[in-house]
Amino acid sequence: MAALVALGAGAAPAQAGHGAPVRAPSVQAEQVERLLGTGRPVVLIDLRPEEGFRQGHLPGAHSVPFAQLRRRYGEIPSTGAVVLYCACPPEELAAAYRFLSGEGYRNVRVLDDGFPGWVRRGYALER
Repeated sequence: MAALVALGAGAAPAQAGHGAPVRAPSVQAEQVERLLGTGRPVVLIDLRPEEGFRQGHLPGAHSVPFAQLRRRYGEIPSTGAVVLYCACPPEELAAAYRFLSGEGYRNVRVLDDGFPGWVRRGYALER
């Protein structure tokens, strides 16, 4: 629960780097980067296709491509802080958030500015 507070539990709707608002609580890249630096628990879910994940992803992220989300959502913890990100249209990110919310997830945020914003800021990537 403390990690969710650190991620801004009352955050504004995400823009996901695409201009159109996503009706989902968001977290800024700076907050996630700080949280990773402190070693506090946060689960990062990369919704991009597997090829994009293999080319580079946020440190410690798990790949659950959007196309596989309905089949694999059980791999995403329903407790603790979870951050979804992609380099996708805002509708896709909103659909992922809505789906998980519909399955009872209350611990999910979306990364404001998505994967492109993370890269633009020069934050670390794993390959």
